[in-house]
Amino acid sequence: MKKRTISLLLCAAMSAGVLAGCGGSSDSGDAAKKDGDYDLTLYSVNTTDADFDGWLQNVEEATGLKINVIAAPTDTDTRQQKITTVLSTGDSSVDVLEINDEMSASFKNTGWLESLSDTVMTEDIRGEFAQGYLEDMITDKDGNIVGVPGYAGYLAFWVNQEIMDEVGIESIDTKEDFMNYMKAASGNGRYGYGGSWEKTYVSNELAQFVNMFGGDYFDWTNPANKEAVQFMHDLVAEGYTPIDQIADKYEQMNPKANDGKYGSLFMWGLGTDYAKADMLGEDKIHMAMVPDFSGTGERAIFTDSWNYVLNSASKNKEAAVKFLQYMASEEGMKASYEAFDRYPARKDVAEKVVPDTDPAKEIYSRYATECNVQGRPMLPQSMEFITDMGTIFQSYVKDEITVDEFCTKAQEYVDKYSE
Repeated sequence: MKKRTISLLLCAAMSAGVLAGCGGSSDSGDAAKKDGDYDLTLYSVNTTDADFDGWLQNVEEATGLKINVIAAPTDTDTRQQKITTVLSTGDSSVDVLEINDEMSASFKNTGWLESLSDTVMTEDIRGEFAQGYLEDMITDKDGNIVGVPGYAGYLAFWVNQEIMDEVGIESIDTKEDFMNYMKAASGNGRYGYGGSWEKTYVSNELAQFVNMFGGDYFDWTNPANKEAVQFMHDLVAEGYTPIDQIADKYEQMNPKANDGKYGSLFMWGLGTDYAKADMLGEDKIHMAMVPDFSGTGERAIFTDSWNYVLNSASKNKEAAVKFLQYMASEEGMKASYEAFDRYPARKDVAEKVVPDTDPAKEIYSRYATECNVQGRPMLPQSMEFITDMGTIFQSYVKDEITVDEFCTKAQEYVDKYSE
């Protein structure tokens, strides 16, 4: 859906450990409201969205709650620092927060987040979510689920149909199919595969290939891990993907895909950048099923999400649980889908509310039912782990270290950041 471009005046400030918030939909200009005028305070990353006010009004009407909203900073480091400060200091001024997977990995075993297993993510509800994601990202060491996924966003496999048609490749179902496509599509400045291999981004693809080969990202003595990273190195060595993409984030990779430089790639989301360039479609760039590299018939894929979590220090837990129950419900996910283009995390809800005309529906449904869906492998010191793994991967593909040296160093980082 198209979004309006509206300038919103929002507030987000921390002073002496206390956050000052913007009001709910009917009082959004009044930050001077007393705590008693609201049922709970939400720390949100969506406030800059043009449809946020309409979404908030919908939530308040559906739940009967008066919600105070604090706008999270748009800068990633600042946002994580502030959220960490709120939770670690026992600050009760915020009840519900939206956190990403990196923060989930860091916070889930700290005791800062309230268990939702018995109140919100009950057995009948959680069965509709990707089980691997729940276990990997928002289940603590004691088996408690501490978050409500706000959406499902797969690291999808994308192909350029124009290139596939040109070289006569009908499908990419196996590793052999993939390599045939690499050979046919590469040459004259074009590559069969394109990646986002900047050091803080490449862990997505590195973990994806490890999973596709049947490896274990936390065990670098596993032969499949070595096979996967050797495979990625050889894509460069054979001219099937460019070495200069070690500088590319998604912002640099997507325009190159639109220009026809890449025959395939892994990418998050629903293809907004491709749609803007009129390159999204079944006859252009589109999602495809993830290839089976291991030969076992199992296909691996990651999903990510932002999760709603309940601050253990909250003094408004009853209201917060009511809000979270709505977020996990069919109605709540439908509202988020319509306001924010966030694909429902519950597969039963997606089947009902996403129209059949949505090009993502068929492939997302297949991902949910045919693939082993997991959360990205993260450790408590998530950003440090991601950056260090990206750094040694870049050294390896530049032939500065050997594959065995890479695997040894990777295991050292796993052990270091698991502590």
